[in-house]
Amino acid sequence: MQRIYLDNVATTSVSNEVLTEMLPVFCESFGNPNSLHSIGRDAQSLIDKARDRVANCINAQRGEIYFTSGGTESNNWALIGLAMANKSRGNHIITSQIEHHSILDTCKKLEKLGFEVTYLPVDKTGLVDIASLLHYINQKTILVSIMSANNEVGTIQNLKTIAKICQEKNVLFHTDAVQAVGNFRIDVKDLGVDAMSFSAHKIHGPKGVGALYVKKGVKIEEYLTGGEQERGKRGGTLNTAGIVGFGKACEIVSSNYTVDCKKLKYLRDYFISKVESEIENIKINGHLHQRIANLVSISFKYVDGEALMYLLDMAGICVSTGSACSSGKHEISHVLIAMGLTPEEAQSTVRFSFGVDNTREEIDFVVSQLKKSVEKLRQISPLKVTKNKV
Repeated sequence: MQRIYLDNVATTSVSNEVLTEMLPVFCESFGNPNSLHSIGRDAQSLIDKARDRVANCINAQRGEIYFTSGGTESNNWALIGLAMANKSRGNHIITSQIEHHSILDTCKKLEKLGFEVTYLPVDKTGLVDIASLLHYINQKTILVSIMSANNEVGTIQNLKTIAKICQEKNVLFHTDAVQAVGNFRIDVKDLGVDAMSFSAHKIHGPKGVGALYVKKGVKIEEYLTGGEQERGKRGGTLNTAGIVGFGKACEIVSSNYTVDCKKLKYLRDYFISKVESEIENIKINGHLHQRIANLVSISFKYVDGEALMYLLDMAGICVSTGSACSSGKHEISHVLIAMGLTPEEAQSTVRFSFGVDNTREEIDFVVSQLKKSVEKLRQISPLKVTKNKV
């Protein structure tokens, strides 16, 4: 049975080009990059090259890139490191209600350490309410953290507007760009952000490696102690192979952005048009235009999203009901609830996310199986029976 993978915002496959560049690191340039001998220097040279590639991808400087274990660590470090380094100026942090749990849970931790956190509301499309940001920002505010693009519905935030407000108020601005890099061009200088998190495995790089961009001159406390790696800010032997793969993935993303995004938008829009024409009682979630190219979130009335996901999986189609980091908890999506969906609508939602290897023929097959599965579940849905009795 063929398998069609439509969960690319959860993770992506490692590309052949990335894998080819990584393999020699395991057996040839395997030295500790902090070692002074030739094999160690070889590893350090590869890391330097990768750091340049990652920096070039977002128009940053080499010295503004710190390698981490992934997006979660980058987000944790950004919030804790920036908050602790700047607490003499205030103790107020602003974020949004639809952030990834690596942001929300870190904010809860900071609240226990004496920081005050404001969680901004969003509108029905998932956009942060700018008026609320202006209302809550004050003289004690030291940090605003708003994600670039949401991982459940794909809505892209008004980053430049938020950054401008932060600059005018002398407040640091961090953005979680894990779902943004590769889906639209990121230029940290143009955006005006002070810190940004992103990860390799979302752009066909390896898992277990990410980066935190910190603008030159911005104070941030060290995160892991025990070594002088990453300019004394993050101890621990660097994951050379992963970093090399990350660098290559960033180079490929930068080179192929225009072509890849055009294809992804085509697949996304083709999928939406077919679903809307063939399946009734659905709702497309998120902003209809201001969104990343490869993600579609759909609520199917009278259908349990998890049951639908399993039926599609039996047909060889891999999708999800929301964030992979929350799967298994059986929780209602905090993102969809914040956007105003009812618990029933949230539980009826499935996320489809495309990759450049997907085809129009695969989309045709997916929609045909989706239609069959939705019809099957609606026939036995207690929600529909209850609704019809009213």
